[in-house]
Amino acid sequence: MQVKTQGLIIREQTIGESDRLVTVLTRDEGVVRAFARRAKNLKDSKNSATGLLCYSRLNLYKGREKYIINDAFPIEVFFGLRKDIVRLSLAQYFCELAFELVPEGVESAEYLRLVLNGLHFLCEGTKPEALLKPIVELRMLSIAGYMPDLVCCAECGVYEADRMFFKVNRGTIYCEKCYLPKGDPFAVLSRAALTAMRHIIYSDFEKVFSFSITSGAQKELVAAAEAYAVHILQKRPKTLDFYNSLL
Repeated sequence: MQVKTQGLIIREQTIGESDRLVTVLTRDEGVVRAFARRAKNLKDSKNSATGLLCYSRLNLYKGREKYIINDAFPIEVFFGLRKDIVRLSLAQYFCELAFELVPEGVESAEYLRLVLNGLHFLCEGTKPEALLKPIVELRMLSIAGYMPDLVCCAECGVYEADRMFFKVNRGTIYCEKCYLPKGDPFAVLSRAALTAMRHIIYSDFEKVFSFSITSGAQKELVAAAEAYAVHILQKRPKTLDFYNSLL
């Protein structure tokens, strides 16, 4: 079956002298692995279109057990990311999140749009990398079915307090009066940090990147989002540890 779609190359591996095996976050088929024959040939159109972090138009042949890229044409190659190791490492972390969370064979335009927007802002440098990270983490987890419940205190129903406690293993929040430390992992959230988390998971997509936050609240947001992502994934991605090692 022939499939025409668009996708972002989130992993690549050289096979033999001229072929590539790539992992693609597609618009219509979820995350798929596909062979690109002669993709290392400089004269082949697939050469630039199947490189890591390239967003391309793809013509796929979908067989019973594998995909083959018949044609690929680049739309955006995100060259700007290669100028800064911190931005590049964060982009690769976004790709690993997609690899872990997006299944094969599903409509995945929302995932793709989220990652592409994250990469665009990384390239442009118009938003802090530290702010883009929790946006992509929390929104992608929410799309994947792991949206935390931040509506109100899970015990008494209060909407917010000066400090709220986010239980990482439950994905719920508690006010100071109701929170009982039992050894569970948690993150402390100020009003500003909680408001930012709510904005990320509940707002329309067109607004998800449109907010600012103080440095103190941003640190709380980053800590809470990362702890929740690691808990859901049940592991620490290598790309995440590498990114953090650069800070």
